[in-house]
Amino acid sequence: MIQLTRLNHVPFFLNPDLIEHMEITPDTIITLTTGQKFIVLESAEQVLDRLIQFRRKIFAELPDLRGK
Repeated sequence: MIQLTRLNHVPFFLNPDLIEHMEITPDTIITLTTGQKFIVLESAEQVLDRLIQFRRKIFAELPDLRGK
């Protein structure tokens, strides 16, 4: 999960696997695969950075399956 902030400054956690796309209007609007939309205070670049950090953490915790 990644932590984001709604426009009313209330933080929430979002499952990044559900992100379909983001728009910059100039607000950042995140549309989920469910059709639900969130407008957040973070820039699209900040959301992307948090998503990358989340993925790196997940993949770092996976067991090494290369036969070592």
